[in-house]
Amino acid sequence: MGSSSGSAFGDPAAHALGAVDVAAWCTRFELISNPTRLRLLLCLHFSPGITVTRLAAASGVSQTVVSQSLRRLRDREWVEATRVGREHRYRIVDESLHRLLHVIGAPHSEMSAQHTNALGHA
Repeated sequence: MGSSSGSAFGDPAAHALGAVDVAAWCTRFELISNPTRLRLLLCLHFSPGITVTRLAAASGVSQTVVSQSLRRLRDREWVEATRVGREHRYRIVDESLHRLLHVIGAPHSEMSAQHTNALGHA
């Protein structure tokens, strides 16, 4: 039964494994599988330049939880913070994450022109 090579990697379908960084995508999915982080990413997508205070209010979690979650997302280089006065404003900078949020149906706000320009979209 099976192929005569006896090896899973001998199957032509195994070539698909070399086309995708499986470990990196598993890490990505692990990060967005957390409901709090996914809610924060949806808020960031809708309102680029949002502050921790507004993210906490929009997502219904404490500012401490927001800050901890944002730290993980910044460490993965998915979001970046820009200091404006005494506040930090956050936005998504990872293109593949941005596309993935569109795939799951994440909408843009009236700020979408600013958002899309920041990511290089038309």
